[in-house]
Formats: sequence, structure tokens, C-alpha cells
Amino acid sequence: MFGKKQRQAAQAQIDAANAAAQAAMNGNIPPVSAANQAAAQDAMAQQRALGIDTAAFGGPSNAPVADDDPIFADIDGISLQHYAWIAKLSQKAGVTDEAGMREVAAQNGIDPDQYMRGANGWTARMGQSMAVGQKFRQYFDQY
Repeated sequence: MFGKKQRQAAQAQIDAANAAAQAAMNGNIPPVSAANQAAAQDAMAQQRALGIDTAAFGGPSNAPVADDDPIFADIDGISLQHYAWIAKLSQKAGVTDEAGMREVAAQNGIDPDQYMRGANGWTARMGQSMAVGQKFRQYFDQY
């Protein structure tokens, strides 16, 4: 069905997306340039044009998602924008663990348990759809 190079390229994207989702969960999000974001979006568009959805290889889907899709619905009252905001504050504070993220959430008026349920949910959704990770990155870069 797919050639060896296509499978390897898809697996590389899956691995990168999973690593990015884990980094986001830990608050360790390196700066990403607009050029890198554009390159990632171009790669996803090329995969879609070839009929490749990385979900077929066990990774997050690269299919386009509408802004009003339920995948972007709040999780336990935590929006993707709130998740990105606390993640950015955590990164700025040098936080690298869950305890630190809980503390940052509490300092900003968000129940730590509620925040972590949302954070875990958003990380899971990033594992389902690359569009969630892209939108997270847009919000994260705003802060």
C-alpha cells in the first residue's frame, strides 16, 4: 500500500508529534519559528495529498479539523487556550514537572486537579490529531 520511504516519513512525523505532546505536558516547549511551523504544515499537506493519514500508522491524524470541531471542546472546564497559558507560564518559571505545573495553575486561580485533568486530556487529544497540537502552539506562542 505505502512504500518504505512513505512509512518511514510517516513514522518520523508520529514520533515527532508524540515527543512534542510529551514536552508540552512537561512544560518543556522549545521555541518554534514561523518557518518551522509552515514547514510542518506543508509536510502534513503533502501527506494528505498522497492520501497518507498518520493515524493509519498509530500516530495522530493529520486530517484538517474545523475550529468548531468537538476535539477543541473544553476538558473539565480547561480550554486549550488555558492549557497553553499555564504551560507557557510554567516554562517561563523553569517548571519541568507536574507538581510545578499544579503550583503555577493554583497561583493563577485554576484548581490544580482540574488543570491536570485538562492537561492530560489535551495531551491525549494531541495524540489523536496534529491540528490540536498546532492550535496549542499558536496559543502558546501568544503568551
